[in-house]
Parts: sequence; C-alpha cells; structure tokens
Amino acid sequence: MSELYLLRHAKAAPQSDGTADRDRPLTTRGQEGARAIGRWIAKHGLDPDLALCSPAIRTRQTMDIVAAALPRRSEIAFDKALYLADSDALLARLREIPEGVRRVMVVGHNPGLHELAQTLSDVTTGALANRLAQGLPTAALARFEIATEWGSLARRGARLVAFVTPKELRG
Repeated sequence: MSELYLLRHAKAAPQSDGTADRDRPLTTRGQEGARAIGRWIAKHGLDPDLALCSPAIRTRQTMDIVAAALPRRSEIAFDKALYLADSDALLARLREIPEGVRRVMVVGHNPGLHELAQTLSDVTTGALANRLAQGLPTAALARFEIATEWGSLARRGARLVAFVTPKELRG
C-alpha cells in the first residue's frame, strides 16, 4: 500500500506590481498554517519518501516549514512542471514515480491540486469527500492510500483517508 499526500501551499502575499506570481512569499498567517500542518503530519506519522514541489517561492517556503517537522529528511524534487499544473499533468507526473517509493508528498497549487484530489478519490460522498468538495484551502492536506503501482494510478484509484486544514487545527 502506498500513500499520497497532496499539500496546497500556505497563504501567500497577494501579487503586487512588479512582483512575478512565482515570487510571492508566505504571509505570517501562511507560515503559521504551514507549521500547524507540519506538526499534524509529524504527529500522525506521515513520513514521505519523496516530496515533489513546485519551484514557486510560496511552495518552497511551505515545503521548508513542513520538512522541518518531519522525523527524517525526505528527498525533495523541485519540478518546474508542477508550477500551476493542471490535474492531468499532476497525475502524469505521479505515474512516473519509481516502484519502491511508498510515500509521496506533492506541494503545489490550485486549481490543479484540488482537481487532482477529487479525481483520485474513489468516493464522491461521505464526510471526507464532502469536505474535499468544498475546496482545498491554503495549507490543506489530503491524504490518500493507493493499492496500485504509481504507473497504474488512475481516476478513482485512491482512497481518501484524511483531510485537514490549518483552520481546523486552530480550533
């Protein structure tokens, strides 16, 4: 059984004149949200073997904060194809993961990440699926279990087992 963790970047500063979208940093609230999700990940024993991360500043900063909470250092691959990637491109990238890699985290952007989460989920009803259908807010994490090899990953091919947001963790 493999696991997939889809993590949307934390809250970023709005784009301002002269600042490229890729260069938007996390806000203070975003940093706090990333730390909260990192603590939740560590508390629940999620330990990715590989993290695929968009090269945007906000995703890198989110990854750095979350990685600091992990029990061991994961392999992190910054992949420019993940920047604002749609769900089809994200799924294609996941299918390239080598056999033997059991736990993968993707740190990316909406709407592609949210669409991928909905596409992969084997159910469209129930408490978790209903929450996921509402959206994937900043620093939200969707955790899936996958019973096939990465190369065979298909629509409705994963079981959604957890969905958590920083807002929930703040109470």
